[in-house]
Amino acid sequence: MKILVIGSGGREHAIVAALSRDPDVTALHAGPGNPGIAAIAACHPVDPCDGAAVAALATALGVDLVIIGPEAPLIAGVADAVRAADIACFGPTQDAARIEGSKGFAKDVMNAAGIPTARARTCTTSSEVDDALTEFGAPYVVKDDGLAAGKGVMVTDNIHGARAHAAGCDRVVIEEYLDGREFSMFALCDGTRSVAMALARDYKRVGDGDLGPNTGGMGAYSPVPWIFADLEAELTATVVTPVLEELQRRGAPFAGVLFPGLILTDDGVKVIEYNARFGDPEIQVVLERLNTPLSGLLYACATGTLKPDLELDWSPDTAVNVVIASDGYPAQPVTGDPIGGLDHAAAIDGVHVLHAGTALDDSGAVITAGGRVINVVARAADPSAARAAAYEVVDRIELRGKVVRTDIATDLMR
Repeated sequence: MKILVIGSGGREHAIVAALSRDPDVTALHAGPGNPGIAAIAACHPVDPCDGAAVAALATALGVDLVIIGPEAPLIAGVADAVRAADIACFGPTQDAARIEGSKGFAKDVMNAAGIPTARARTCTTSSEVDDALTEFGAPYVVKDDGLAAGKGVMVTDNIHGARAHAAGCDRVVIEEYLDGREFSMFALCDGTRSVAMALARDYKRVGDGDLGPNTGGMGAYSPVPWIFADLEAELTATVVTPVLEELQRRGAPFAGVLFPGLILTDDGVKVIEYNARFGDPEIQVVLERLNTPLSGLLYACATGTLKPDLELDWSPDTAVNVVIASDGYPAQPVTGDPIGGLDHAAAIDGVHVLHAGTALDDSGAVITAGGRVINVVARAADPSAARAAAYEVVDRIELRGKVVRTDIATDLMR
């Protein structure tokens, strides 16, 4: 199978790495890719959000499957353009991707489907914002209705800060605060059927102890031992199937990966939000544990041939991902700084370095080109060993002012 992966981040590097180990993959392409991806796939310059350009590239390469990694191309309708060129595509249509592109639309779908979630109000005026903030009280949860790359959410006890965040959004969703432990689920979907992947837990706040502003994610681990097996088995029926049925009813069947962000509260599991693509940094640890070849799974989703009774083969090991971000992240990440020591992971068994926001300078050296720049993923039978190996490599990677959380997976040690 010839495959083209669209994107240039850590999520796409993880997907390409998994596909490179797949015996059914005969040719592997990426667009535009990054220096890490370029080491294992042929990279092509293309605008990921230009549907016509992506479809033309896929046609020229003669690929059997296009995998769209990031959310922005999905919301821009790139998957529609690829399918219009009669090429199988893993990724939902523009209409179905609204489940991530609009928080208000997602809440409407959740309410119609009977999904357990926080009460919410979609607001367009300051008076509507004030009414919603008063109704739900502190802590205030304020979400930009549009696409914000995981950073459009504010949770605060300061009503002035909540109002200011809302004022910076065209439309805003105000929600009641949910207290509990967060985790992530990926469901592979072909429009009507789904197969659940292993659960993961990620860390959104930039600082240790979940302090500081939200980010795209500072680390993750899988499996999630504090989610009991019987509860995990119920998740497809309670938070995936009803949404697939509701989207199909609306004429927008979902084919790709549905990613509910979940929280375990005293009242049970509730959905915080839905995403229309693999989570980053969670997918890195999930794919690290997946033994089932990836290409056949994603092709089945793209062609409507997924077998819902399929049992995926998982390693029992624990995988830990620690993100290294640029100096100044998330407010003003510095780009152009050299990154050294990337070869250190090769000397440590079970550790992989995945590139995210990286590029090459004129001399061919790896430099920062974004906020989150490197993912260090380690796998071991013992959670403490996986964590220790990841941080050993993190410590060896050289980057001025690097931003790293030091408490990733510490809850596995308790």
